[in-house]
Amino acid sequence: MGQRAPEKPMLDHIVEIPGDLRRDLGLRRITTTIVDVPTVRQHKLSQTSIKAQSYVIVEAQLENGVIGIGEAAMLGGPRWSEESVESIKANIDAYLAPALVGADASQFEQAGARLDAAAKRNNAAKAALQSALMDAVGKTLHVPAYAFLGGAMRKTFPVLWTLASGDPAQEVEEAEAKLAARLHKTFKVKIGAQAPQADMARLAILAKALGARATLIVDANQAWDETTALRCMHEMADLGIALVEQPLPAWNIEGMARLRQRCETPLLADESVFTTHDMLAVARLGAADAVSLKLVKHASLSGLQKVAAVAEAAGVALYGGCLLESSIGAAAHLQAFAGLRDLQWGCEHFGPQILKQDLVVTPLRFEDFHVHLPEGPGLGVELDRSQIARFARK
Repeated sequence: MGQRAPEKPMLDHIVEIPGDLRRDLGLRRITTTIVDVPTVRQHKLSQTSIKAQSYVIVEAQLENGVIGIGEAAMLGGPRWSEESVESIKANIDAYLAPALVGADASQFEQAGARLDAAAKRNNAAKAALQSALMDAVGKTLHVPAYAFLGGAMRKTFPVLWTLASGDPAQEVEEAEAKLAARLHKTFKVKIGAQAPQADMARLAILAKALGARATLIVDANQAWDETTALRCMHEMADLGIALVEQPLPAWNIEGMARLRQRCETPLLADESVFTTHDMLAVARLGAADAVSLKLVKHASLSGLQKVAAVAEAAGVALYGGCLLESSIGAAAHLQAFAGLRDLQWGCEHFGPQILKQDLVVTPLRFEDFHVHLPEGPGLGVELDRSQIARFARK
């Protein structure tokens, strides 16, 4: 009997993208544009206040001519993190784009490795680039970006609204309008810009006015020391506040762990968690009940999901954070959130509604207290070039 022919290796059975299409997925060029879009009202945080939101719009053109879009958002310069729209554009143009041009746009992890080799951190810039790549490849293959991220567990997301004018009378009126329109029933109150006693008085007014009809979340944006936070968190528990975000500086995760042990209101980590290593440190210390997931922190849609995986393994709940993105950046977040098995606290991607003018042809849909995942390939949104030209920084 003759010898049996050896079986072909499994590698032969892998379905590959045809060579001609693979060549079409080569990245031809990347362009960046800074835009400044007025907001419908003042947005006041502990460290800054804005009346216009700034973005870097990234466009990635493939060899097939398809253009993918991404967005990096920042609040009032390098106050929230070390990045600003000016630095994001400069670093993409000088360092990050040259590292990608000519590469296969569909190799998303390889692209991430190239970007990490080209520049440290610059997470918002990197996230905008990967969003543009996924948008371009998704449009080419006629599939949504979530198809590259494990598929969609959900296509609608509970969405909150942020109250951040600092004027409680105006904020009550604003919240009442959102409730009446069935747009939002959870509200995040930005505090820390005023003295703690003023913040507590403002929260008391909101809690009394909105009562059981709404859920209140508080974000101190790192404004307090541990003693102040402890005192205020006891007061907030009495007011029925559901969740408190980042009351202490990002570095003080041990302080966050002590607060969590001494207070009944759950803690949400935001600025403390940029990387998977940060998430692991927070989890090991028991410093948070939930984590805010943001592309500007996690450097890519896939990076966001990796941070979420560490959190899930540690029993830390997930919250979809934002930095006032337009429908471009919000759509990118929703593509990543869609693949998460749980998003216990919903998301806060109300950004398109706070802008006087969105940057896409068809903005995201908000109804019945939810935001809806856009239909269509890639990110599911189309750039409105007339608005980009209108708001582009000269």
